[in-house]
Amino acid sequence: MNLLLSDGTCLTGESFGAQREVRGEVVFSTAMTGYVEALTDPSYRGQLLVLTQPLQGNYGVPSGPFESVRIQVQGLVVSHYSPNFSHHAAVRSLGDWLRAERVPAICGVDTRALTRRLRESGTLEGALTEGRSPQALRDAEGVPMRQVAEVVTPGEVVRLEGGSGLSLLVIDTGAKENILRALHSRGATLWRAPFHHPWERLLDRVDGVVLTNGPGDPRDLAPLVERLRAGVLARGMPVFGVCLGHQLLALAAGAETYRLPYGHRSHNQPVMDQLTRRAYLTSQNHGYAVRESSLPADLEPWFVNLNDGTNEGLRHSYRPWRSVQFHPEAASGPQDTGWLFDGFLRMVGELRQA
Repeated sequence: MNLLLSDGTCLTGESFGAQREVRGEVVFSTAMTGYVEALTDPSYRGQLLVLTQPLQGNYGVPSGPFESVRIQVQGLVVSHYSPNFSHHAAVRSLGDWLRAERVPAICGVDTRALTRRLRESGTLEGALTEGRSPQALRDAEGVPMRQVAEVVTPGEVVRLEGGSGLSLLVIDTGAKENILRALHSRGATLWRAPFHHPWERLLDRVDGVVLTNGPGDPRDLAPLVERLRAGVLARGMPVFGVCLGHQLLALAAGAETYRLPYGHRSHNQPVMDQLTRRAYLTSQNHGYAVRESSLPADLEPWFVNLNDGTNEGLRHSYRPWRSVQFHPEAASGPQDTGWLFDGFLRMVGELRQA
């Protein structure tokens, strides 16, 4: 099977996943571990994921927990695949899992050279296909990216009862399950609502709002941005945004977003808290960023990426609005940024008692 890129590059590898021809945005992650979590992250929906760590599959696949109910990537590209695994929690091989969920994958590709090409040219469209022509790329099965968030969100509202007395509305645009686990384990009752649901009906029943991660361009969610501005920000409700949710909060507050050349996807992205000057290693998966020069008055930069200087977080000077571009639930440090959830819930609790 071939990885065919839109610039004409054709890389041949050996298939170890499903026999399907698919296309999507070709992106790379430099994470050393965590292929189970990456493959089930809804933010990767519609994308062909290249893993730069050479050896993949060596610890197999557990029965869970995952970041969603299925593998979300459109396809997988690795350098070396190991069908033999050794881990106490593993129940099957990576290849068996991919084939069961009809996700194609190839190995034997020089992922170092491929990553260098993507870094130099920017993200490219590509296809996993038996063909080698531009027509083969066009004929492969893709995901409509303008509507991709609708594909990865649940169809109905789900309530998770907590014990702290605090209640949060989680507006789901493709949420990782660990965001829900992180909040619920801290005692919060969660109302998980798909972004296209009439969630405004729930605002009087909750103490704060969480905006989740998800795939695609945040500007494609313009109707949601307007609803957030009118329904949440106008009330002055506490808000915490993660990844795409960070971008949506910025857009609702009047800022701009833009596309990065090849995005940030790894567990080793260094960011600095500009209040404390403390640095953290973070997990990230996004292709868009907030344009810091467009921030309105009183919406202040909070974190900065130490690799490229891009914005990684926002705080409002007097409104209870906070957001981060990275994933505090992903345990890169391993628990270094979990305090962000603690701080948000503490703020929500204090405002409830005021």
